[in-house]
Amino acid sequence: MTPQTPVNKAENETAKVRSKDTRNTGPGRLLIAVYAVFAISATARAGYQILTKFSGAPLAYLLSAFAALVYVVATVSLAKAGRTWFKVSVAAVLVELVGVVVVGALSIFDSVSFPHETVWSLFGRGYAFIPLLLPILGLVWLYKRRPAPLGA
Repeated sequence: MTPQTPVNKAENETAKVRSKDTRNTGPGRLLIAVYAVFAISATARAGYQILTKFSGAPLAYLLSAFAALVYVVATVSLAKAGRTWFKVSVAAVLVELVGVVVVGALSIFDSVSFPHETVWSLFGRGYAFIPLLLPILGLVWLYKRRPAPLGA
């Protein structure tokens, strides 16, 4: 068969659709790596805080554990291909964005509830505001790498 046959064109289209359904290529790899670092660091931090000083700030430490879970889910879902994982990625990154904004605002306006910092306190100030920037970049990447509509 020549490169111009309909079979090869169909294979090329399928390959293009399949490549767009993945989020772990190009800049996506860096995004996944940053999420993985945050997943590991937030999990370690939350684990240490809960095991050693939970009574000092239970809300803050439980939010740290929740943030860790969100980062783990985001890392795994961004690394996996397919429509379902895409939806999980969008949900995880949106939850992260809402969490950063809500916890960030609460840690400013209701600092009594947050005597110790979480990953998301003060919009991620302790982490150079990366927790605030990361979900925005994640949503942009997900938008660019969204799966093709079914039947297209």
